[in-house]
Amino acid sequence: MPHNEKLKWAKRLKRDSLYTQSTYIERKMKFYEEHFKGKTVLCNCDDDEYSEFFKYFYQRFDVLGLKKLIGVHYESKKYKPSYKVELYKDTNKDGIVNFKDKIIKTPIYGDDEYPAGDFRSPECIDLLKKADIVVTNPPFSLLREYVAQLVEYDKKFIIIGNTNAIGYKEIFPLFKENKILLGVTTRPDFHKDLRSTSMWFRVPDSYELENSSSCKIDENGKKYVLITNARWFTNLKTGYRQKTLDMRGVYYTPEKYPKYDNYDAINVDKVADIPCDYPGIMGVPLTFMDKYCPEQFEIVGLAKRGGDPRLKTKNYTKDEYDNYSDLNAGPTILKDSLPKVIYSRILIKNKHPENSKQRDQLSQRIVLPEAFVAEIASNVAKKAA
Repeated sequence: MPHNEKLKWAKRLKRDSLYTQSTYIERKMKFYEEHFKGKTVLCNCDDDEYSEFFKYFYQRFDVLGLKKLIGVHYESKKYKPSYKVELYKDTNKDGIVNFKDKIIKTPIYGDDEYPAGDFRSPECIDLLKKADIVVTNPPFSLLREYVAQLVEYDKKFIIIGNTNAIGYKEIFPLFKENKILLGVTTRPDFHKDLRSTSMWFRVPDSYELENSSSCKIDENGKKYVLITNARWFTNLKTGYRQKTLDMRGVYYTPEKYPKYDNYDAINVDKVADIPCDYPGIMGVPLTFMDKYCPEQFEIVGLAKRGGDPRLKTKNYTKDEYDNYSDLNAGPTILKDSLPKVIYSRILIKNKHPENSKQRDQLSQRIVLPEAFVAEIASNVAKKAA
């Protein structure tokens, strides 16, 4: 798919609903089951009580030991009401609360600013206050507001976002302070990669699919799109720990890792190219967070517009360059003596860089005596004759 088409495609996805498949949810939640016992779980950005998020907790209510389950249905059609659905009562009087009990369905209302069912409406905020953990797939285009609300009300959460959200000025500081982590991700088609990020989402039947490998229709006629930059964001701890990045054999040279013109850091284009022996600040792609191990690296800041201005060593002016505003949007590298802006970078430091002098000593070649070399050469020549 051409680059421009991908951009149009992404913009359309912002406006449309993306329904998470049950397989992804099941593989994700198994890492966090210990957190749900005795808790109220809220799924506040779901289609209805039959959403895969709500269904997962509804079917496992007693197994997980939940206290209460709340779902919110946002109805876009004006003639139909939005409502909340709750499971917490032993309605069939069998002594336990589980999927056999009745779901309580209640209309909810909005106000002059937000419609009923919108997570920003007063009634939905009241539901959020009552919840312990939020688990859902919020609209990607509203992720800034959504995360800000979760932080404001000090809620635990497991949600789906996109890679670009890591660089949002409202969200990046939370990653920097280890208040948000990229959650463990497992895909049905790539079991070995716990942080593989491409995910297939179901879309409404009315959705017009592109003619590409990023779209498909299953045997039941359901439509799906592939989102390659999907991420699980969470502030819940798990027993899984990110392994340290293996950087053996990757060493720093000024030619391979140019220094930025406006930041005191070197540029690293790929996470796999992070040098093991560089002691200073390095600019790495946002995808670095997939490999981020707090014991191995320190996150210094963000190199982009809206990042920490104290990290910049230079600001371009209109007296110097006509495109000064674009140049100030991110880190720049000199090309033919002119600054060229590149993509946003996370600025990091290796907490335990390899000692370069020790490396050089270990890699020195053993020099054989000249007489010995000459003798070997002579013997080889005799055999050849």
